[in-house]
Amino acid sequence: MSAQRHAVITGGGSGIGAAVARQLLDQGLRVTLMGRSLERLRAQQQALGGEVGIQACDVGDEVSVAAAFAAAFSAVGPVDILVNNAGQVETAPLAKTSLESWQRLLNVNLTGTFLCSRAVLPGMSERGFGRIVNVASTAALKGYAYVAAYCAAKHGVLGLTRALALETVKKGITVNAVCPGYTETEIVAQAVQTIMAKTGRTAEAARAELAAANPQGRMIQPEEVAATVAWLVGEGSASITGQAIAVAGGEVM
Repeated sequence: MSAQRHAVITGGGSGIGAAVARQLLDQGLRVTLMGRSLERLRAQQQALGGEVGIQACDVGDEVSVAAAFAAAFSAVGPVDILVNNAGQVETAPLAKTSLESWQRLLNVNLTGTFLCSRAVLPGMSERGFGRIVNVASTAALKGYAYVAAYCAAKHGVLGLTRALALETVKKGITVNAVCPGYTETEIVAQAVQTIMAKTGRTAEAARAELAAANPQGRMIQPEEVAATVAWLVGEGSASITGQAIAVAGGEVM
């Protein structure tokens, strides 16, 4: 892939986003990380060697998204690759899920994907090349109890992925979703804490419960998800679009 390609990664301050950034940098791409915390972005920028751009961005806010992508364009250049990785999860039975929580999760996980994709599409269409990868979840492919809002949002991301793939199929743009199972990220660390608080189990037992969802009996590593993203944004994946690729050890097939 051309070393001049510019990739924007939302939720780039840690976890999967940081792992994706590292792999794309290794491929010679220019990378911009976006996230709500400039402090975390700066820390990740330093960890990656400083060869990345950073932009503060609340992906669920239209004005913030417009400003961040305009700044990234000005600082680094047109966006050729977008990795919609920003996400959030909250746990509660549906009957105890507040409207505020419901709307917050839809906003971050689904509306954010819409706003960021919309921001890059005109330029990608004009240049005849683009790669959009939406980091969804196995929650886009199945249900999980007590995270109805998150599941609904991620199912929405998958629907958006498929619709946008068809809209852009003749424009040199591909749009795909990567659907990780339980992955070693802050979201899973929070899930472990929730299980401990509600059940009295140890951290080891809570982690084992989550790992048991994977037929391989383990947590997915961020680098494994990043490798799939890196393949999807490459030149050799031009025929792959509208797909949902599970990185989950056989949890969903």
